[in-house]
Amino acid sequence: MKRKILSVLIVLIILIISVQVLREAKSIMETVKFSLAIWETNIFPSLFPFFVISDLLINCGFASFLGEILKPIMTKIFKLKGESSFALVFSMLSGFPSGSKYTKELHVKGLINEHEATKILTFTHFSNPLFILGTISIMFLNNKEIGLLILVCHYLSNFIIGLLFRSYYISQKETTKISLKKAINTMHQKRITNKMNFGQLISNALMNTINTLFLILGVITIFLIITTIIDNNVNLSPYNQSILNGIFEMTQGLKYVSLLPIPLKNKAILATMFISFGGLSVHMQTISIISDTKIKYYPFLIARVLHASIASLLIYLLFDYYYFIF
Repeated sequence: MKRKILSVLIVLIILIISVQVLREAKSIMETVKFSLAIWETNIFPSLFPFFVISDLLINCGFASFLGEILKPIMTKIFKLKGESSFALVFSMLSGFPSGSKYTKELHVKGLINEHEATKILTFTHFSNPLFILGTISIMFLNNKEIGLLILVCHYLSNFIIGLLFRSYYISQKETTKISLKKAINTMHQKRITNKMNFGQLISNALMNTINTLFLILGVITIFLIITTIIDNNVNLSPYNQSILNGIFEMTQGLKYVSLLPIPLKNKAILATMFISFGGLSVHMQTISIISDTKIKYYPFLIARVLHASIASLLIYLLFDYYYFIF
């Protein structure tokens, strides 16, 4: 009976959204154009090269090479296999939702199991550094100095999450000394076991990347449409509107925060909270990417709530001291 009620509710919600799309066609069209602009100018250029390169590197055995080099760090600090370092390093460079994509690729290739993948997913939620230093600090907050503080607090709190989850699943307790020769041999063995030629590797990397990027575009557009419908039908204060939009879709929330007549410190706290939580849009992207695996989403959700809380608290504590120094 409960499942029938749920089915009816889902259909009812979809029908309501459809009616609202028809009623508010003009504003919905503007929203779709806005999502396309974000994807075209920010998401696609920043993620496309990293997604293609990471796919090629994993298939060529580089994840195993990096795993051997960084094994002592990953084992001692996070109690994980060295191979998981690939997802950590590359997600820091490219930004979310790349952490989920890299984690899934490592899992699919058999380099980490579903428990290790679930664990590494909790603390590889990094916003693109150029997005923080450029888009957030200059475009949204109109203050280039604040970008560095947001970047440090966002990244540092992610590593704190990794320490909090270090005992969630202990995959490796002991470690060995770093051996460059062993790392190269391991990488070579992984590469030669791959039966695809280089042309096939590039073709697969491009197809996987394009599919993932279009998935991200679709999810962002859907959530922006939902927030637009809510904004047009629910009378909220500008502050509550920015919070609601930030929970649903991060960039929409950042846009509304930039318009609030509040101190820069409060704007920085809200902006950091939004990017650290990611918005339900990013959560749905993550769920979509890992949907065909046994990687669990729930620990990721808990980690994002903790991440948003810790990162915004760090901004609150460090903001005045930061501006006193600079």
